[in-house]
Amino acid sequence: MKFRIDKKYFYWGATAFIVIAAGICFYYLLFHGANISSGFHNFARITMPILDGFLLAYLLTPVLNAVEKKWVIPLCKKCKIKINIKNSKRIRGFSILITMIIVIAVLYGFFAMVIPHLIRSIQSITFQFPFYINNLTVWITKLLADNPDIEKIVMDLFDQYSEEINNYLNHNLIPQMNELLKSLSLSFLGFIMQLWNLIIGFVISIYILGSKELFAGQAKKISYALFDTKTANALIADVRFTHRTFSGYIVGKIIDSVMVGFVCFAGTTLIGAPYAVLISVIVGITNIIPFFGPYLGAIPSALLILMVDPLKCLYFIIFILILQQIDGNILEPKILGDSTGLPGFWVIFSITLFGGIFGILGMIAGVPIFAVIYAAIRSLINQLLLKKKMPVETNDYMDVGSVEDGNFIPYEPEKANTKSGNKKGKNEPGDKPDDKREQK
Repeated sequence: MKFRIDKKYFYWGATAFIVIAAGICFYYLLFHGANISSGFHNFARITMPILDGFLLAYLLTPVLNAVEKKWVIPLCKKCKIKINIKNSKRIRGFSILITMIIVIAVLYGFFAMVIPHLIRSIQSITFQFPFYINNLTVWITKLLADNPDIEKIVMDLFDQYSEEINNYLNHNLIPQMNELLKSLSLSFLGFIMQLWNLIIGFVISIYILGSKELFAGQAKKISYALFDTKTANALIADVRFTHRTFSGYIVGKIIDSVMVGFVCFAGTTLIGAPYAVLISVIVGITNIIPFFGPYLGAIPSALLILMVDPLKCLYFIIFILILQQIDGNILEPKILGDSTGLPGFWVIFSITLFGGIFGILGMIAGVPIFAVIYAAIRSLINQLLLKKKMPVETNDYMDVGSVEDGNFIPYEPEKANTKSGNKKGKNEPGDKPDDKREQK
């Protein structure tokens, strides 16, 4: 006799198991969240070299593709080398070698030129900082002496907050110096650990670059095995869209920031601003952060120049404003184009949200991440509207007051006010009669 399982009882059992398991997970998450967070951090720390390897491979893929398609393969065709399976592996290995040599040479050349200037600039700032403070004090004193009204306001503020400043220096700032030294030591150890992870990730990235087509094929194979054909096609299309968004935005932003850094160096050298290399590096790096980045780099740079020469600080501020206008209206649109497709409000929203959660890294990667989320939500909304046989263009809904039998009825404020006025003018049952009826 065959044993048959009733599907109804099987579904009930599976549902009960899922509910109980979800309840246990919720309880553990609610009362033992610290253990989950600690486990997550340990897992992230262990897998960090692998994540670094995937990130490096993703960033180096455009360089590898360009080297392989534009240099190595044409060279093999000229040398009459057959491009078969065996030779394709050698071509890939040779292309990876050239890519690594190019990247290492570019990084070495950049740091060899920039690092010595940065070290000299930092040493100069450290040694001459008292002189800069004295110079700034003299300039402020002279400014106040020429403007008695401003001097009175500043002195009143100083008298008002001097005691609070003194208490802050004695009770807060000095005790916090020990904590600052500890945090700097831990940061240095963290930097050494991250550098080691980066070296391991660099080795891992070579293996990933060597088999990137294989990994892509395996991912597609798994998708078609787990999902139906339509869902798998949609999933692969979404992954390609995400890749285009991230690669177009991040690579374009890096190129734009490098160009801004070089233009800033040329401009600061032309106006004779001190520490031109240091300031250009700060402005170029912070320019990677959208919207807020230029201000994050310009403000400390302006303060640094202000301590040395206030007049050149004014020239620098004017130059930075012009540079940011050129970058925002000419360079960035040409390089990035519409890689994210986000309106300005959502750009600021994504930077604020992801920056508050993940810090600087969230401010950099928040825009492309939110662009993918925005596109997914827009696609879902459009599909739901198409099922209802309604238009998907937002402009069609701008002046809509209501929808009746599939027809859009425009919103007319005058008619709406008239209707509301008529409703208010009618006497409902139980209301008191108006004044004229009372007089009668």
